[in-house]
Amino acid sequence: MHLAIYLPLAAPLVAAAGARSIASRLPPQAATWLLTAAAVALAALSTAVLGLIACTALLRIPLVATLGHMSLQVARRNDPASVSAAVGAAALLAVATAAACRAAWRRVRALVSAARQGRCLPGSGQVVVVPDGGADAYAVPGWPGRIVVTAGMLDALEPAERQVLLAHEHAHARSHHYLFTALTYLAAAANPLLRPVAEAVTYTVERWADETAARHCGDRRLAARAIGKAALASADRSVPGRGAVALGIAGPPGTRAKRLGAWARRGWATGLRQVFGRGDAGPVPRRVAALLAPPPRLRPLLVAAVAAVVLISSVAALDAARELHAVVEQAQVFTGRS
Repeated sequence: MHLAIYLPLAAPLVAAAGARSIASRLPPQAATWLLTAAAVALAALSTAVLGLIACTALLRIPLVATLGHMSLQVARRNDPASVSAAVGAAALLAVATAAACRAAWRRVRALVSAARQGRCLPGSGQVVVVPDGGADAYAVPGWPGRIVVTAGMLDALEPAERQVLLAHEHAHARSHHYLFTALTYLAAAANPLLRPVAEAVTYTVERWADETAARHCGDRRLAARAIGKAALASADRSVPGRGAVALGIAGPPGTRAKRLGAWARRGWATGLRQVFGRGDAGPVPRRVAALLAPPPRLRPLLVAAVAAVVLISSVAALDAARELHAVVEQAQVFTGRS
């Protein structure tokens, strides 16, 4: 096989390198769809190519050649891949398949469990307020999903900020964001090179909900302030909440929570930087900074670049399949003549 066969195996590296830039520069809804589709496609293509390379090893087995009515000598002479490459591909394929199946089972089980717990929550409304002093809020997957908010989180926010919180969680539930993250992490399980893409989608679904909440309240600065205050409130907890932490923020571990006094002395923006890091160190400051800036515009060149990577990988995989099929046909024709 030509070296082009290995392009689908290298394409995830390109996607991983550009995932963060795409997540930051495109509108979050478009970025989520684009990155999710690219991750699933690239994972499927790389797995298919591993399967094709592994199949070349089967052509060297006499029993397979006999059952396929092929000439073993012709098949071996025209084998498009070396034995070592075929064996290595078979091993990687087995590992990728096992990892993908394990990840799929865990995700399905978690989603079913979450949906079951959502049905057991008290009340009939979509929003459930839990009498818990810790600050937490999350959307429970389901059809439709339910939203859990603790009394501690409501106490930490002003009335207008609570509306941002609820609009954010409603966006998660309404758009079924858990499906995007589940698909991308399943793709990353099959091909670990795609893990940065899965992490970028985790960020873009939060940005998607942020932008939805900002449009709902009509004030981007209010939305940014609500996210910052919720982040600080969720950090000041001795026991992390189940599911997801408020506004998609994972409570920082260890000593960071002890530095929350900066919020009270210097305001939520300064305290946010001190607790969660400076600059682009973490997703929370990036999300706040994005809300304090104008909404991102759609960039056709970025979309075209991602589409080109997937298209080139698809063409390379199809060419590999065509070449393998040609070898099999040639071996069968030779057997028929002999």
